[in-house]
Formats: sequence, structure tokens, C-alpha cells
Amino acid sequence: MKQQLEIIRASALEAIAQTTAAEELEALRVKYLGKKGELTAVLKQMGKLSAEERPIMGQIANEVRAALESAIDEARIRLAAAAMEQRLVDEALDVTIPGKPIRIGHKHPMYKALDEIKDIFVGMGFTVLDGPEVELATYNFDKLNAEEGHPSRDWSDTFYFDEDSRVMLRSQTSPMQVRAMETMKLPIRIIAPGRVYRKDEVDATHSPMFHQVEGMVIDKGVTMADLKGTLNAVMEQLFGEGTVTRFRPHHFPFTEPSCEMDVQCHKCGGKGCPTCKGEGWIEVLGAGMVHPKVLEMSGIDSEEYTGWAFGMGLERLAMRRFKIADLRLIFENDVRFLEQF
Repeated sequence: MKQQLEIIRASALEAIAQTTAAEELEALRVKYLGKKGELTAVLKQMGKLSAEERPIMGQIANEVRAALESAIDEARIRLAAAAMEQRLVDEALDVTIPGKPIRIGHKHPMYKALDEIKDIFVGMGFTVLDGPEVELATYNFDKLNAEEGHPSRDWSDTFYFDEDSRVMLRSQTSPMQVRAMETMKLPIRIIAPGRVYRKDEVDATHSPMFHQVEGMVIDKGVTMADLKGTLNAVMEQLFGEGTVTRFRPHHFPFTEPSCEMDVQCHKCGGKGCPTCKGEGWIEVLGAGMVHPKVLEMSGIDSEEYTGWAFGMGLERLAMRRFKIADLRLIFENDVRFLEQF
């Protein structure tokens, strides 16, 4: 048995010293020290020895096991160091090679305009709200005094999800007026920017998906003069002192009286061109005094409180702000266009 142990020691140490991979080393450990390994097989024969021989063979067997375990640990360290050296060679980085330049992006022109609008209104004491793009007819129409049969509720104008015309992609940010009146304490001063959807044909100033910025003030003693003064101040801060605007009478079911606000075309200066469709003006928002019915449906006493509201097209403001001639450029993501901003 002593001779068998010495043979195992010699052959195992030689094999361990010559191994070049961690997988080979593990296989050798199992071969010699595993439950069915060569050393274990020899130790199972200890029962055949005399009482005097067992302690001697046991000591030799333990010395062989310790020698093999020590050799395996040293080999494991050696192989790990060799693997790291090889990895450093394979993954070497030449720091003298010029690096690849990283192109730094910047904000889209439309969101630059939105940030400017937010800053202006926040400076006036307004709160910025966000709301759902998938909306209920209750908020998109009913509580805004747009009753059944109103043209804006037609399937040719609005993207509906159900045959009952109760769930839709919101066609305006005006539902946020109702949500604000139902949840906020008076007085209320809010703006609510966001995406809206309508079945508009694409042209230089229209898109089926665009952005609006809704605004509303509810307080005691609010008048149409406050609305006009606020909007004129906003346009001058956006486009510069002396910006020419005009207000035209209009009709919206949720405001009374109602108006639309135009800004003089930035492309032609009011002379008429394709951008403004020859009119010299570009419509930027609809506005008016909040209809008493809308106030009452949201639980606000229309005898005590009045308010005004507006909804402005963000893309059209960006067009005017950055002298963009065609709204489609804003959505096409042409890098040659976007790099100009």
C-alpha cells in the first residue's frame, strides 16, 4: 500500500505541475481526491491492514493528500495569474490611438419653446400640470359643455377606441381644466402642456398629432381684459417687444365669450405667403372666458367666481419663435434641420 501511495503522489504531482487550464486541474482533483478517486480507493483498503500498520499507512496517506491539495492550490493560483496576463494582452488598449468623438445632443426646438413658455407662466404664479392622453368623453367633451352632436365629437375629427365614443385619444388639453377645477383649491392658475390628437391632414401648419399648452385662471373678478393682457405679455416675452397680435371673435362650447389669437406671420411679415396660406397671420391659440356651465359642472359657483382659459399650439409657437417655415420639419427628425438649433 505504501508503494501505491508513493506512485499516486508522484504521478499526481507531475500531472498537476504540467496542467495548463483550470478545467484540467479540476479533472485531476476529482481523479485523485474525489469520492471515487485513486487515493480514496487505496484508503478503502486500510481495513485489511494489521493494527500496527494502520497508523503508519494513515499518516502516509494524510501526507499524500496534503501534498496533492497544496499542489492543486498553487496550480490554481498559477493558472489564474496566467489567465489574467493573457487577458491583459488580449484586451490591451493603445492609449495613443485617437478616441472617437462623442456627439453631444441638445434639446429639440419645440421643447426649447415649451421650456420658455413654462418659465414665463411659472414666473406669473402658474402651476404646471400633466394629464392622461387617453381620455374619457366625460372630460374631453361632456364637462366642457360640448354636447352630443357637436362637430368636434364626430368620428371624422376624433380618434375613438370604442364604438360608444366614450374613450378616445384626447383632442385637446382642455380636459385638464375640468380635472384641475375638480381637485384644486380656488383660486386656480394652471398650465397643462401635452400631446393631443385630431384627424387633421398633414400640411405646413397641421398634423394629426401635435402639442398644446392649456392655461386657465379661476378667481374672483377675473375679466377678458386680464386674458388679453396676459397673452400679449406672454407673446412679447416669447417673440420680442412689439410683437403684433390680433384677437378675433370665435365660438367654443366651453368659453363665452370666445376668441382666437393670431400672431403676424414671421415668414412674410404680414404680406402673405405659403406658411400663413396668404393671410399674413398664423393662428396660435383659442381662448375665452370659462363658460358658467363649465364652472357649475365642476362644482364652482359661477356667481362668485369667473375665469379665463386658452389652448395654444406649441408647434406653431415654435415655428414663430425659431422662424420655421413648415411644421412638418419639426416631426421629421432630419439631423440637418435639428443641428441648426
